[in-house]
Amino acid sequence: MKLGDGVEAAIHCAAMLAGIQGDGTMPGNAMAEAFGLSPSYLLKHLKALTAAKVLESVPGPSGGYRLARSAENITLLDIVLAIEGREPAFRCGEIRQKGSYALEPAVYVKPCGINVAMLKAERAYRVALSETRLSDIVADFNSDTDPRIVAASCAFVVQHQRPQKTRTINERNKP
Repeated sequence: MKLGDGVEAAIHCAAMLAGIQGDGTMPGNAMAEAFGLSPSYLLKHLKALTAAKVLESVPGPSGGYRLARSAENITLLDIVLAIEGREPAFRCGEIRQKGSYALEPAVYVKPCGINVAMLKAERAYRVALSETRLSDIVADFNSDTDPRIVAASCAFVVQHQRPQKTRTINERNKP
């Protein structure tokens, strides 16, 4: 199974946004710069993450992106499904019923064994992703990564984050 490159970009951006302080944001262009990506390419994925309510987009000159909920409440599955969609990676086309030796449809009562095996693997893969939280990725990065990389990443976030006016509880609850 091959996931699109957008999944890697999305997870890295979400992890970076986990380092934003308070209600601050980071512009998409800054994240594109951080990871050497085309801003237009990244924007497509940031929009998908926003639509899936993984990220929140804040308009205006000091706007940008921030996590829509805490990193503890975002799983890798949330991010993957936002980018790749909810359909299983494997889609059985029932080609066993289309070839030169195909029989009448009534013969194919038992589900395709290949489809059954692939969907079983898909379920296991999704369970593993649902058990991994963005906060776990960030904690592992902070504890297991060369301190120079952590320092450079933190410095980038501090340099590019845009502080926002602190919202009151009532403002946060408005639609």
